[in-house]
Amino acid sequence: MYHDIIQSVMDAVDACRMLQEFTANHTLETYQIDPLRRSAVGYQFATLGEALNRVDDADPSFRDHLPEMGKVIGMRNRMIHGYDRVDDSVVWDTVKNFVPDLQNKLATWLEKNG
Repeated sequence: MYHDIIQSVMDAVDACRMLQEFTANHTLETYQIDPLRRSAVGYQFATLGEALNRVDDADPSFRDHLPEMGKVIGMRNRMIHGYDRVDDSVVWDTVKNFVPDLQNKLATWLEKNG
């Protein structure tokens, strides 16, 4: 089970990295008119949220290390189940202002526990 948690955290870190790569050198406006980029970002949010959902299922105490886990899982659910009501500006703001810190927290956890 511990191996599964490590793998899921690694998957979450990779998703964070790709979210940043896919939006680097772009603006909200160029993101909004690029359906392929929006699709790629949506998929990485789905991966990120699902990876953290698996961690949460395996070890609910992980939320002590990452209190914002519920918000990430909620964003994944919103993007998957409410795909027609996703606000691109919220996605963009999340990638630019939340994901880098999330990636650092997850990578730090991996360094200590992986």
